[in-house]
Amino acid sequence: MRRYGNSKARIALFAVLIGTILFSVGTTIAQEAPAEVAKTTRPGMFSTLMGLILSHMDMVFAIIMLCSVIAVTLIVKSLIHVRASVMIPESSTNAIREMIANKFFNNLLASTEKDPSFVSRALNPALKRAPSFSAMKEALETAIGEETAEQFRKIEYLNIIGNLGPLLGLLGTVLGMIDAFAALQAAKGAANPADLAGGISAALTHTFLGLMLAIPCLAAFGVMRTMVDRLTVRGALIAEEMLLAIKPQAAPVTKKLSAAGADA
Repeated sequence: MRRYGNSKARIALFAVLIGTILFSVGTTIAQEAPAEVAKTTRPGMFSTLMGLILSHMDMVFAIIMLCSVIAVTLIVKSLIHVRASVMIPESSTNAIREMIANKFFNNLLASTEKDPSFVSRALNPALKRAPSFSAMKEALETAIGEETAEQFRKIEYLNIIGNLGPLLGLLGTVLGMIDAFAALQAAKGAANPADLAGGISAALTHTFLGLMLAIPCLAAFGVMRTMVDRLTVRGALIAEEMLLAIKPQAAPVTKKLSAAGADA
Protein backbone atom coordinates (compact mmCIF):
# COMPACT_ATOMS: atom_id res chain seq x y z
CA MET A 1 0.00 0.00 0.00
CA ARG A 2 2.86 2.38 0.80
CA ARG A 3 4.55 1.69 -2.51
CA TYR A 4 1.30 2.36 -4.30
CA GLY A 5 1.00 5.71 -2.51
CA ASN A 6 4.47 6.74 -3.56
CA SER A 7 3.79 5.62 -7.15
CA LYS A 8 0.58 7.64 -7.16
CA ALA A 9 2.48 10.74 -6.05
CA ARG A 10 4.99 10.37 -8.85
CA ILE A 11 2.22 9.84 -11.39
CA ALA A 12 0.52 12.99 -10.11
CA LEU A 13 3.75 14.95 -10.58
CA PHE A 14 4.13 13.80 -14.17
CA ALA A 15 0.48 14.60 -14.79
CA VAL A 16 0.97 18.16 -13.52
CA LEU A 17 4.04 18.72 -15.70
CA ILE A 18 2.50 17.21 -18.83
CA GLY A 19 -0.83 18.92 -18.17
CA THR A 20 0.87 22.31 -17.90
CA ILE A 21 2.60 21.85 -21.24
CA LEU A 22 -0.49 20.52 -22.98
CA PHE A 23 -2.65 23.29 -21.55
CA SER A 24 -0.33 26.01 -22.83
CA VAL A 25 -0.01 24.38 -26.24
CA GLY A 26 -3.74 23.68 -26.48
CA THR A 27 -4.61 27.23 -25.50
CA THR A 28 -2.42 28.76 -28.15
CA ILE A 29 -3.63 26.38 -30.84
CA ALA A 30 -7.26 26.95 -29.85
CA GLN A 31 -6.74 30.67 -30.32
CA GLU A 32 -5.72 30.23 -33.94
CA ALA A 33 -8.37 31.88 -36.07
CA PRO A 34 -8.12 32.01 -39.84
CA ALA A 35 -8.54 35.53 -41.08
CA GLU A 36 -7.93 36.97 -44.51
CA VAL A 37 -5.75 40.01 -44.54
CA ALA A 38 -4.76 41.12 -48.02
CA LYS A 39 -5.75 37.66 -49.29
CA THR A 40 -3.27 35.92 -47.01
CA THR A 41 -3.88 33.60 -44.09
CA ARG A 42 -2.78 34.83 -40.65
CA PRO A 43 -0.14 32.49 -39.22
CA GLY A 44 -1.14 30.40 -36.20
CA MET A 45 -0.52 31.83 -32.77
CA PHE A 46 1.72 28.94 -31.77
CA SER A 47 3.90 29.15 -34.87
CA THR A 48 4.10 32.94 -34.46
CA LEU A 49 5.17 32.54 -30.84
CA MET A 50 7.82 29.97 -31.70
CA GLY A 51 9.09 32.21 -34.47
CA LEU A 52 9.41 35.16 -32.10
CA ILE A 53 11.20 33.06 -29.50
CA LEU A 54 13.68 31.57 -31.96
CA SER A 55 14.37 34.91 -33.59
CA HIS A 56 15.18 36.67 -30.29
CA MET A 57 17.62 34.31 -28.54
CA ASP A 58 19.40 36.81 -26.34
CA MET A 59 21.16 36.54 -22.99
CA VAL A 60 17.90 36.29 -21.01
CA PHE A 61 16.71 33.50 -23.29
CA ALA A 62 19.98 31.61 -22.69
CA ILE A 63 19.65 32.00 -18.90
CA ILE A 64 16.05 30.75 -18.93
CA MET A 65 17.04 27.75 -21.06
CA LEU A 66 19.93 26.97 -18.71
CA CYS A 67 17.59 27.14 -15.71
CA SER A 68 15.16 24.86 -17.55
CA VAL A 69 17.86 22.23 -18.05
CA ILE A 70 18.84 22.46 -14.39
CA ALA A 71 15.20 22.22 -13.31
CA VAL A 72 14.57 19.10 -15.40
CA THR A 73 17.72 17.52 -13.94
CA LEU A 74 16.61 18.32 -10.39
CA ILE A 75 13.10 16.97 -10.99
CA VAL A 76 14.42 13.69 -12.41
CA LYS A 77 16.96 13.38 -9.61
CA SER A 78 14.28 14.03 -6.98
CA LEU A 79 11.98 11.44 -8.54
CA ILE A 80 14.79 8.91 -8.23
CA HIS A 81 15.81 9.69 -4.65
CA VAL A 82 12.62 10.84 -2.92
CA ARG A 83 11.22 7.34 -2.53
CA ALA A 84 10.68 5.04 0.43
CA SER A 85 12.81 2.35 -1.20
CA VAL A 86 15.76 4.77 -1.29
CA MET A 87 15.32 6.88 1.85
CA ILE A 88 13.93 4.13 4.10
CA PRO A 89 14.75 0.77 2.48
CA GLU A 90 13.07 -2.17 4.16
CA SER A 91 16.21 -4.29 3.92
CA SER A 92 18.11 -1.74 5.99
CA THR A 93 15.45 -1.31 8.68
CA ASN A 94 14.92 -5.07 8.94
CA ALA A 95 18.66 -5.63 9.32
CA ILE A 96 18.83 -3.04 12.13
CA ARG A 97 15.86 -4.63 13.92
CA GLU A 98 17.48 -8.05 13.62
CA MET A 99 20.78 -6.81 15.07
CA ILE A 100 18.95 -5.19 18.00
CA ALA A 101 16.95 -8.36 18.65
CA ASN A 102 20.09 -10.53 18.56
CA LYS A 103 22.12 -7.98 20.56
CA PHE A 104 24.76 -7.58 17.84
CA PHE A 105 25.59 -4.07 18.99
CA ASN A 106 29.11 -3.95 17.55
CA ASN A 107 27.68 -4.82 14.13
CA LEU A 108 24.85 -2.35 14.68
CA LEU A 109 27.22 0.56 15.26
CA ALA A 110 29.39 -0.38 12.27
CA SER A 111 26.38 -0.93 9.99
CA THR A 112 24.69 2.39 10.78
CA GLU A 113 28.03 4.16 10.27
CA LYS A 114 28.20 3.01 6.65
CA ASP A 115 24.52 2.83 5.70
CA PRO A 116 23.29 6.02 3.93
CA SER A 117 19.59 5.44 4.71
CA PHE A 118 17.64 8.01 6.74
CA VAL A 119 17.11 5.71 9.73
CA SER A 120 20.78 4.71 9.99
CA ARG A 121 22.03 8.29 9.69
CA ALA A 122 19.61 9.33 12.43
CA LEU A 123 20.33 6.38 14.72
CA ASN A 124 24.14 6.28 14.49
CA PRO A 125 24.84 9.52 16.46
CA ALA A 126 22.51 8.27 19.19
CA LEU A 127 24.37 4.96 19.49
CA LYS A 128 27.63 6.83 19.95
CA ARG A 129 26.21 8.61 23.01
CA ALA A 130 25.81 5.38 25.02
CA PRO A 131 25.53 4.63 27.91
CA SER A 132 23.40 7.71 28.75
CA PHE A 133 19.94 7.11 27.27
CA SER A 134 18.93 10.76 27.69
CA ALA A 135 22.00 11.78 25.69
CA MET A 136 21.16 9.12 23.09
CA LYS A 137 17.63 10.48 22.74
CA GLU A 138 18.89 14.04 22.40
CA ALA A 139 21.41 12.99 19.76
CA LEU A 140 18.68 11.15 17.85
CA GLU A 141 16.40 14.20 17.80
CA THR A 142 19.26 16.41 16.60
CA ALA A 143 20.24 13.93 13.88
CA ILE A 144 16.63 13.62 12.70
CA GLY A 145 16.39 17.41 12.44
CA GLU A 146 19.63 17.62 10.46
CA GLU A 147 18.67 14.81 8.09
CA THR A 148 15.22 16.28 7.52
CA ALA A 149 16.70 19.71 6.76
CA GLU A 150 19.19 18.09 4.37
CA GLN A 151 16.41 16.39 2.42
CA PHE A 152 14.49 19.67 2.11
CA ARG A 153 17.63 21.51 1.00
CA LYS A 154 18.00 19.12 -1.93
CA ILE A 155 14.65 20.17 -3.41
CA GLU A 156 14.80 23.84 -2.39
CA TYR A 157 16.58 24.70 -5.65
CA LEU A 158 13.36 23.93 -7.51
CA ASN A 159 11.64 26.59 -5.43
CA ILE A 160 14.44 29.07 -6.16
CA ILE A 161 14.30 28.45 -9.92
CA GLY A 162 10.50 28.61 -9.85
CA ASN A 163 10.59 32.03 -8.22
CA LEU A 164 13.36 33.27 -10.52
CA GLY A 165 11.43 32.31 -13.67
CA PRO A 166 8.93 35.21 -13.68
CA LEU A 167 11.66 37.65 -12.66
CA LEU A 168 13.87 36.58 -15.56
CA GLY A 169 10.89 36.87 -17.89
CA LEU A 170 10.16 40.36 -16.57
CA LEU A 171 13.80 41.33 -17.06
CA GLY A 172 13.69 40.23 -20.69
CA THR A 173 10.39 42.02 -21.24
CA VAL A 174 11.68 45.27 -19.76
CA LEU A 175 14.82 45.11 -21.91
CA GLY A 176 12.70 44.41 -24.99
CA MET A 177 10.35 47.30 -24.23
CA ILE A 178 13.30 49.64 -23.79
CA ASP A 179 14.65 48.55 -27.16
CA ALA A 180 11.23 48.95 -28.85
CA PHE A 181 10.65 52.46 -27.54
CA ALA A 182 14.26 53.42 -28.32
CA ALA A 183 13.55 52.47 -31.94
CA LEU A 184 10.39 54.58 -31.82
CA GLN A 185 12.37 57.54 -30.50
CA ALA A 186 15.05 57.08 -33.17
CA ALA A 187 12.34 57.27 -35.83
CA LYS A 188 11.12 60.52 -34.22
CA GLY A 189 7.66 59.05 -33.70
CA ALA A 190 7.26 58.12 -37.35
CA ALA A 191 7.85 54.41 -36.84
CA ASN A 192 5.44 51.92 -38.34
CA PRO A 193 2.92 50.81 -35.65
CA ALA A 194 3.29 47.25 -36.93
CA ASP A 195 7.01 47.34 -36.24
CA LEU A 196 6.39 48.72 -32.75
CA ALA A 197 3.79 46.02 -32.05
CA GLY A 198 6.22 43.38 -33.28
CA GLY A 199 8.92 44.62 -30.93
CA ILE A 200 6.53 44.59 -27.96
CA SER A 201 5.27 41.08 -28.76
CA ALA A 202 8.86 39.86 -29.02
CA ALA A 203 9.59 41.40 -25.63
CA LEU A 204 6.60 39.61 -24.08
CA THR A 205 7.92 36.24 -25.21
CA HIS A 206 10.37 36.44 -22.32
CA THR A 207 7.46 36.68 -19.90
CA PHE A 208 5.96 33.59 -21.50
CA LEU A 209 9.23 31.67 -21.18
CA GLY A 210 9.61 32.76 -17.55
CA LEU A 211 6.13 31.49 -16.68
CA MET A 212 6.71 28.22 -18.50
CA LEU A 213 9.83 27.78 -16.38
CA ALA A 214 8.17 28.73 -13.10
CA ILE A 215 4.92 26.75 -13.26
CA PRO A 216 6.42 23.22 -13.58
CA CYS A 217 9.17 24.01 -11.04
CA LEU A 218 6.78 25.27 -8.38
CA ALA A 219 4.36 22.40 -9.02
CA ALA A 220 7.19 19.85 -8.73
CA PHE A 221 8.52 21.54 -5.60
CA GLY A 222 5.10 21.37 -3.92
CA VAL A 223 4.73 17.66 -4.67
CA MET A 224 8.31 16.85 -3.65
CA ARG A 225 7.99 18.80 -0.41
CA THR A 226 4.93 16.75 0.55
CA MET A 227 6.74 13.49 -0.28
CA VAL A 228 9.86 14.48 1.68
CA ASP A 229 7.78 15.53 4.67
CA ARG A 230 5.90 12.23 4.71
CA LEU A 231 9.04 10.09 4.33
CA THR A 232 11.10 11.98 6.93
CA VAL A 233 8.31 11.74 9.50
CA ARG A 234 8.02 8.03 8.81
CA GLY A 235 11.79 7.59 9.11
CA ALA A 236 11.87 9.55 12.37
CA LEU A 237 9.19 7.31 13.88
CA ILE A 238 11.11 4.18 12.86
CA ALA A 239 14.36 5.52 14.35
CA GLU A 240 12.62 6.40 17.64
CA GLU A 241 11.04 2.96 17.74
CA MET A 242 14.45 1.32 17.34
CA LEU A 243 16.01 3.48 20.04
CA LEU A 244 13.20 2.56 22.43
CA ALA A 245 13.84 -1.10 21.61
CA ILE A 246 17.33 -0.63 23.04
CA LYS A 247 16.19 1.15 26.22
CA PRO A 248 14.58 -1.79 28.10
CA GLN A 249 17.86 -3.70 27.90
CA ALA A 250 19.50 -0.80 29.75
CA ALA A 251 22.93 -1.51 31.25
CA PRO A 252 24.12 -4.48 29.13
CA VAL A 253 23.22 -2.75 25.90
CA THR A 254 24.67 0.64 26.71
CA LYS A 255 27.88 -0.89 28.01
CA LYS A 256 28.34 -2.86 24.81
CA LEU A 257 27.58 0.19 22.69
CA SER A 258 30.05 2.23 24.72
CA ALA A 259 32.72 -0.44 24.26
CA ALA A 260 31.96 -0.69 20.57
CA GLY A 261 32.31 3.07 20.22
CA ALA A 262 35.65 2.98 22.01
CA ASP A 263 36.91 0.21 19.73
CA ALA A 264 35.81 2.20 16.64
